[in-house]
Formats: sequence, C-alpha cells, structure tokens
Amino acid sequence: MITIGLLLGLGGSSVASAEEQTRMTDVTPKSAANQVRVATFNVSMEADNYKSDNQKVTSREPAAALVAALQSGQHPQIKNIAEIIQRVQPDVILLNEFDYISDPDLGINLFQKDYLGVSQNGQTPIQYPHVYLTPVNTGVKTGLGEQPNQSQKVRLSHYGFGKYPGQYGMVLLSKFPIDTENTRTFQTFLWKDMPNNLMPVETDGTSWYRPNEVEIMRLSSKSHWDVPVKICDTTLHVLASHPTPPVFDGKEDRNGRRNHDELRFWKDYINAKPDSYHFDDKGKKGGMSSADAKFVIVGDLNASAVEGDAYPGAMEQLLSHPKINNYPAPLSVGGLENKPKTRNNSDFAATHTAGWGMRADYVLPSANLDVANSGVYWPSSNSDQARLVKGRSASSDHRLVWADLVFPKDISCKSQE
Repeated sequence: MITIGLLLGLGGSSVASAEEQTRMTDVTPKSAANQVRVATFNVSMEADNYKSDNQKVTSREPAAALVAALQSGQHPQIKNIAEIIQRVQPDVILLNEFDYISDPDLGINLFQKDYLGVSQNGQTPIQYPHVYLTPVNTGVKTGLGEQPNQSQKVRLSHYGFGKYPGQYGMVLLSKFPIDTENTRTFQTFLWKDMPNNLMPVETDGTSWYRPNEVEIMRLSSKSHWDVPVKICDTTLHVLASHPTPPVFDGKEDRNGRRNHDELRFWKDYINAKPDSYHFDDKGKKGGMSSADAKFVIVGDLNASAVEGDAYPGAMEQLLSHPKINNYPAPLSVGGLENKPKTRNNSDFAATHTAGWGMRADYVLPSANLDVANSGVYWPSSNSDQARLVKGRSASSDHRLVWADLVFPKDISCKSQE
C-alpha cells in the first residue's frame, strides 16, 4: 500500500486524499479465484520507434524495423514492455500501437516467444495461447490522392493517419479461448452511416469533406472490434478500439469530431438494438447481441472527461452510460508525481495514464460486472521499477491500465490455456 511517506516531497496540494491513498496499491495478485484481470496497454511498438535517426520507414517495408527488433530478442524497450506485462499478469490484454504484421511468426508470436515467454528481471514469464489481430485503417490509402488532374486538394488521402498500412495496429491476447466465429469487426463502417454524426462542416454548413470523400470516409481510425472471450460458460465481449487523437487538425475539428463519434459508436452499440445502424465487415447489422451481455471497453481512447482537447461530451458518453460500471478511476503514485498540482494545476494527475498528462486509456466493464481492484502501472520515482516508465524510449508514453473483474463463480476452467 502506498503511504503518505511515499508522497512526501511532491509539494503543497500534491498529496493525495485519504480515499485516493487507499486505492493507490502496488500491483497485487487477484484476491479471489472468480476474478479476471483485464488490461490495456499502448505499447508504442510501431516501426518508427525502432528506426535509426537516418532511417525512413516506407510503405515498401513498413514494419521491417519492428520485425528486426523482435527477432533480436534483446531490444531493451520491448524487454521493458514484457517486464511490465509480467509484473501485472493480466488474463486478457489489448495492445495498442503494435504494428499489424500479417504473419504472426514475424510479429506477435515473436513477442510472445522471445519476450513474454522469457523471464525479464526475474519476473514470471507469461503466455497467451489465444490471439486476435486483423488489419486496421491507419496508413491505408483511399486512392483519391492518386488521381491525375485534380482541381481540388484531396482531404482524404488515407482512411487513418499512418505512414504505412497497419501502423499503430492492435492485438488482443487472452488466456481464455476466443470465439473467432462470432467476432465482429467494423473497420469499413462508414462515418456517414451513423445517424446525426458529427462529420465536419464548413462555416456555411456544407460538408468539409468533398462529396466523393464523404461516400468512402470510414468512421474508425484503426478499427472497432467485438471479440467474444469464452470464460468457462460465460462470454465476455472485449470491445477494443483506438480512436484518433482529437487534435492535429484545423478549425473544422475533424479529428475531435471523429474521436467523439468513435466513442459514440460504442455508446450506441452496447444498447444492443438489433435494428441499430451498426453493420460489421461481414455485413451483419445491429448492435451487441444481447442486452444483458457482459462486456469490457478497452483501449487508448484519446479522451478525458475533465482534461484535454476532446469534443465536448465525448468521454462522458461512456462514463455516464447506465450499462457501464463507472467505478472510481484507477490511480498511480507515479502519475501524481509526474504532474503535481503545483506544476500544472491538475486535480486529476493520479488518474493519468500517459506521460503527457491525461487519462486516455480505459478498462470499462459493463454494469453487470463488479471491479475488485484496479490500477495504473506507474511506479513512484523512488521505486527501482521507475526505470521501466521513463518515456517512450524506455517502454511507452502510455501506462498499462488494469482492472480485476468479478465473475459469478470460480474461474476454474482457466486450465483451457
């Protein structure tokens, strides 16, 4: 348990409240056999992070730098990522910003075999026999920017920002079986097909995107996945995504609006209406399969209800949803130290999940699941583990977020691994 003593030296009002201190626990094993630890971690494992200063990542060999780093088995940043995961020991974990590599033996399998499966600094190795990954929209060209004699500048050259297809991809790892037959993906869902969407407009009310761009513009900047995980006789729907940051645009606020609607997609989806506007990549229409389904929304959602540049109400769509368990935000002492109130006037530093200072990463279970414990892996600067979180070069500019979800009975079928 973190005590007042560990918080000394942060200055003035930076000391956590008594209630916060009781929740700033070190990572501990699950307290009961009927708990499943679910985590999300933006691991910054995209090829740009592995190229040398004089290298360029090209669409010809997009993930070559990541593949080389994985093949070495000794890359220090990847070893630290693996050590963090070994310390937390999640049962199910979403990795954001793990480049999509279609051949698992050149990507996620290497990560599992040579990093997660090898003890890092004396930690217990961990393996996930069940893996889910599919293509994402980042770096995928629309083809519009390649047409000759265009009179107007193309505003939609790619479906999602990226230097090559698959940059900033996602991977789901699970100790429990994945029901791949009933998995739904929404990579190609069109933004215009969301009723009352927030697609950007000009000052005169006309569309900011050209008509031909509106017709093909996809909502998801990466993808939206509904991955059913079979936990004994219970199904947990893992709703995974990585919405665009609500910045890096102009007055039209195209990224802020897109981020809002990427989050709204889940808000509407979990209402479980069969006639909902959602249609997946297989053509199946409707929201979640059951109104009483157990689910967990995970990912780097790039939005906060209290800080940052998100479109108004973006994150509140989920945090105030009656079907979501809006338990107290996970905390860390490292986050509190990183942005003490005396420096940036933040009352929310202990809830931050990114080094640049915001709660961006979430594990949000359905209201029919209790949370026994939760946390953000962000050790105090006084800890010998602080070396693991010294920025993107050490591991990532994001922190692993975890929550222990309580299921109705003992999870004894975990031996299905």
